[in-house]
Amino acid sequence: MAPSFDNENSLFNFAVRDGNGVKGIVDSGISTVPPAYIQPPAEQIDKNNASICDIPPIDLSKLDGPDHDEVVNQIVRAAETLGFFQVINHGVPVELLESLKQTAHNFFGLPAQRKAVYRREVSPSLLVNYGTSFLPEKERALEWKDYISMSYTNDDEAIQQWPVECRDDALQYLKTSHELVRKLIQALLGNLGVKLDESNIDTFIQKKTVNMNFYPTCPNPELTVGVGRHSDIGTLTVLLQDGIGGLYVKVPEEVDTEKKGEWVEIPPTPGALVINIGDTLQILSNGRYKSAEHRVRTTSTKSRVSIPLFAGPEPTQKVAPLPQLVKKDGVAHYREFVMLDYIKSFFGNPHDGKRSLDFVKTNSA
Repeated sequence: MAPSFDNENSLFNFAVRDGNGVKGIVDSGISTVPPAYIQPPAEQIDKNNASICDIPPIDLSKLDGPDHDEVVNQIVRAAETLGFFQVINHGVPVELLESLKQTAHNFFGLPAQRKAVYRREVSPSLLVNYGTSFLPEKERALEWKDYISMSYTNDDEAIQQWPVECRDDALQYLKTSHELVRKLIQALLGNLGVKLDESNIDTFIQKKTVNMNFYPTCPNPELTVGVGRHSDIGTLTVLLQDGIGGLYVKVPEEVDTEKKGEWVEIPPTPGALVINIGDTLQILSNGRYKSAEHRVRTTSTKSRVSIPLFAGPEPTQKVAPLPQLVKKDGVAHYREFVMLDYIKSFFGNPHDGKRSLDFVKTNSA
């Protein structure tokens, strides 16, 4: 007989403090979503009323040929509107992407005690954090997600401290994505007339973190969410999603399209990677590029994994709109700040759309 999780304290202790996560709850044999995971109606995702994003993937191999300008235009259009796009022929081996997905399933299939050693309170390394939901202590409703987060400093520390079960593939993913991220930043900032050398570009993408997210099967997927509405705080995110789907992006209200304000699903494309603009790039571009508000739906048919790579400035780095753009616009829409302060603000509050940007907006934004 499945245990009862009607008592929120017992569920919180089981899922969060004991490290069992949502997977442990599902494995216990539940037949309905525990009350703590039921989202307010306004946050629930109606799969049947959502449209599919029909923008074709961008072929990045053409960046190095006669179609360079057209490919840059495609990247820029996506960054100025939806903040999300998919890329193919991106330079990351497809075999590695397939291995990554299996590696993620293998890690979350480990016994709870093996994963729980990496909980924030007890993890042997500041670089590794295993958890569930986003901010369980403050959320009105918990998210149907478990994750392992691995921050990168250098190869030696990653090899020594990242979990051995997923270390090698995660590190390879980070390394083979570097040139992809660099090319995208060059294209996006070059379009704005900003001339940067390699060291300047590295300033914006130096801090890298690989997450593996696990969304167990859910008995009532319409009642909960895998991840609530939010935008990412870094410069760019490279996301590998599996073939199950469930990623939704909000079309900004200011975009001139019949779908403005709607949520559209980003369909899985074999061999593709999903790119999304983060808050930092919106700030650097003085608002020209839009960080993407997105969320994730759960499913009742099969457990889902996704593997995002977050690239952004180091915590000690000062961030502000690029001076060339402020001069051109005549006003800065965001104030200068130290990245660590933005990180603390973001991780100190539950997901709430793009409210994270309010922390640095000026009166002109």
